[in-house]
Amino acid sequence: MQQKAGRIAPFLAGAAAVAVLISIAASQILLLLTLAALVLSDIRLRPPRRWWLAALFIAGTFASLAFSPDIAAGRPHIRKLLLFLVLPIIYSTFRKTGQVRNLILAWGAVGALSALVAVVQFARKALEVRELGADFYQSYVGERITGFVGHWMTFSGEAMMVLVLLAAVLLFGRESRRLTWAAAAAWTLVAAAIVFAYTRAVWFGAAAGTLYLLWHSRRRLLWAAPAVLAVMLAIPGVRARVISTVSPTTRVDSNQHRLMCFEIGVNMIKAHPLTGVGPEMVARQYREYLPPNAPNPLPFGWYGHLHNIYVQYAAERGLPTATVLTAWLIVLFLDFRRAALMLPDRRSQAKMVLHGAAAVVLAIMVEGLFEHNLGDSEILTMFLAVVAAGNVGLDNAHKPDKG
Repeated sequence: MQQKAGRIAPFLAGAAAVAVLISIAASQILLLLTLAALVLSDIRLRPPRRWWLAALFIAGTFASLAFSPDIAAGRPHIRKLLLFLVLPIIYSTFRKTGQVRNLILAWGAVGALSALVAVVQFARKALEVRELGADFYQSYVGERITGFVGHWMTFSGEAMMVLVLLAAVLLFGRESRRLTWAAAAAWTLVAAAIVFAYTRAVWFGAAAGTLYLLWHSRRRLLWAAPAVLAVMLAIPGVRARVISTVSPTTRVDSNQHRLMCFEIGVNMIKAHPLTGVGPEMVARQYREYLPPNAPNPLPFGWYGHLHNIYVQYAAERGLPTATVLTAWLIVLFLDFRRAALMLPDRRSQAKMVLHGAAAVVLAIMVEGLFEHNLGDSEILTMFLAVVAAGNVGLDNAHKPDKG
């Protein structure tokens, strides 16, 4: 029984990590089944490197909740912390870079299917708007493509990680010609879906992760970046979205809204620097922290969070907790990058996994400047799975590639 459960556990863990691209409910059910298999097996649950930083972040969340004016309201955030079990689950069930490589390829395959669905959604929306004779940009920005999931921010954030991991496969992996072409096709499809999702924060994150990978592999290709931008600008709707970064359309673009969220967050931090206003309290109390010159009505947008992970966690859970999270992300990036650079200058699964994990962390950090990405259960689940996979890469960095 123990041996059978031990053989099943890695497949269940991998399925849970991949299923998050389709359904968070299915992913969590599979995680529970993985835990059950681990209990029945002889596999010892082990924490990955730097786990204590994640533990401090969790402890800081509980401290913030203890000082919250409404403890009951913060319970959903506590339940979300259970997702951090993904770290030891993936790290305990995956022991070889070959297993991680298979996980990355599975993410790429499912991510490409989701991207295909999204591209079809985009085409349908474009036809609908054309038939109505409406302005596409104005009509589309508030109702964008979602792939297999329920919201465009979730879809875009997951697609960003898939894109970066596929780029790592293409730049550092040792795959057959047929699989390389398949990965390239999947990357192209995911890239197109990210462009058509019009999610500017993800564009910045995807660019950061991709440029990092190119810098450490094919620096001469960096010269193509202006050409890629030129192609994007040639698409009218995309051009309008790019221009909106510096010249927003008040009715649909979120620039002024994000600036207002930043000011609200700063006021919350000033008032509650140590433990924040409490989990879930940003949405309930944001009007109490409006700047004196706040317009009425406020800039249009969602004020349930502050659209920046650094400001969000500092305002919600205090500066110490936000600092721990930031330190954890930076240390993860440096660990993965350092280990990858110590490897021989040739393609390998370990190099692919380590550089891919580093690029994902960097992409999440950059996107997090403009969006509360780690507050999304789907994105958090996949990100934690990538971090655990990166730790498996650290363990196997100097071992020969094996499946």
